[in-house]
Amino acid sequence: MSEDAEQFDAGQFDAVQFEDAEQFDALVIGAGQAGLAAGYHLAATGLRFAILEGAGRVGDQWRSRWDSLRLFTPAQHDGLPGLPFPAPKDTYPAKEEMAAYLEGYAEHFNLPLRTGVHVTSVRRMADGFEVATGSGALRARNVVVAAGANALPRIPAAAHELEPGIHQLHSSQYRRPADIPEGDVLVVGAGTSGVQIALELAATHRTFIAGRPTPHIPDPLLRYAGGAYWRLIDSVLTTDTPPGRKVAANFHKRGAPLIRISVKDLDRAGVVRLPRLTGTRDGRPAFDVGPAADAQTPGVRTVIWATGYTPSLNWIEGLPVTEWGWPVSRRGVVPELPGLYFVGMPFQYALTSGLIGGVGRDAAFVVGQLRGSSAVVIPSSSSAGA
Repeated sequence: MSEDAEQFDAGQFDAVQFEDAEQFDALVIGAGQAGLAAGYHLAATGLRFAILEGAGRVGDQWRSRWDSLRLFTPAQHDGLPGLPFPAPKDTYPAKEEMAAYLEGYAEHFNLPLRTGVHVTSVRRMADGFEVATGSGALRARNVVVAAGANALPRIPAAAHELEPGIHQLHSSQYRRPADIPEGDVLVVGAGTSGVQIALELAATHRTFIAGRPTPHIPDPLLRYAGGAYWRLIDSVLTTDTPPGRKVAANFHKRGAPLIRISVKDLDRAGVVRLPRLTGTRDGRPAFDVGPAADAQTPGVRTVIWATGYTPSLNWIEGLPVTEWGWPVSRRGVVPELPGLYFVGMPFQYALTSGLIGGVGRDAAFVVGQLRGSSAVVIPSSSSAGA
């Protein structure tokens, strides 16, 4: 990111004490990369805010992913505003490294963070919002929802029709090959997670993958034109440009492109590629070309649903949503609920909006909009973060 490393004196922001402070200019829900980026920009405004995180530690969402997970974007594009990711250029951080970076980021800027706070509802009031949590109700003139894109695992109805003896799990539950029972494995979904999991399992299990792979970004393009490629997906493929709007229109149908991995890797690893799964036949997986494909998986003992996630936003009263379950908004601003904002949504503004290196710009825009609507600052006995 191009932001200066120090835009404010991080030491001036004290931790929020909820027992004696229930009124805020802004509350940020979620302390993942989107919530922390929003917190960074809020800290420079002088507004009184807090970041609420349901997990016990910042970064726990990353720690809970499968053991071998690495980011598919290089380290130079994995930093949040004001603090580059501490790894050599063109290396790909492991999940534990990203978790540690996020936790260190919150500490570095002394962001007003409260972990273990579970938000149960957000309700529009005459003068702002009531945010109900397991620790009591809070009031805020503005709410920034940064709860992440991976809310509820999306599992097709066919899962309920498979034979009871077939072991099933969602990709969010997968950790390592040793946890998978003996026998053939079918990975349903050929996006980034599905392909990565299938490649890993191929070393220990006969593995099938079903679905049409998302487009692959050629490796030479990243190796020799990495900076140009990032500028393309960050500055050209946006909702402000015709090419960007075209990509955005199909983004939720197809998902993000494959980077660093491809269907050729699947072929080299011996993974058997199958058409899209359409349902079941006699309790077994069925595919859209009929019995010829169905007959290829007679020994499948495990099905891994790498079928993505569904937003879960019904805890926000009165929120208008799209057919995909995402809020109806303009770059994260919700017109029908003034004072409500989102950061971290897929293709919120650009193809990079859902990536760590792209979320800072969206956070800056949202905080700028929020700041313009927050001319009156709630009095506080301490400084901006308390």
